[in-house]
Amino acid sequence: MSGTVFVALFSGINVGGNRIVQMAELRALFEALGFTDVASYVQSGNVVFRTKKGDTATLAKQIETAFEKKWGFHSRILVRDLGWLERLVNENPYPEVAGDSTKLHAYTLERQPTADEIARLAEKCTGPESFEVKGDVLYLNAPDGLGKSMFGNLIPRTLKVPGTARNWRSVLALLEMARSL
Repeated sequence: MSGTVFVALFSGINVGGNRIVQMAELRALFEALGFTDVASYVQSGNVVFRTKKGDTATLAKQIETAFEKKWGFHSRILVRDLGWLERLVNENPYPEVAGDSTKLHAYTLERQPTADEIARLAEKCTGPESFEVKGDVLYLNAPDGLGKSMFGNLIPRTLKVPGTARNWRSVLALLEMARSL
């Protein structure tokens, strides 16, 4: 197979019974756009695919436009390539909690936050959580789980860099899927 392997991460679909998108329909949309080896993981909008043309920004815009036309609402979609996903896993600063996916989360950010944005977030990190930013990824170690994390809820509002979070099990599953294409 030729072409580059990418992962598309959707934000705000199939959450709390809202903005429902069937994964089979989503895969069909990707195939209609000419992508190959399309596969999805869980219901929250994770798609791996292969294509011969386009960079991450161009692909994200193309998918967002087609998605909004089909479903009638906007979902921010971040597209990254396999090399990026491998770096995300390899650079995990919290290997000691990687075995418990409820404690470790990776936020894919639209862009790398500035030092000031990171400092503003660090001021709010007063609980048991810790975080580290590497490029356009924020790693969150939430010892009590993300569901109980007050800090986790503050990240989008405080950082003000659009992104989408995945637990570590999802990250590893997406990497395995992408490598198998």
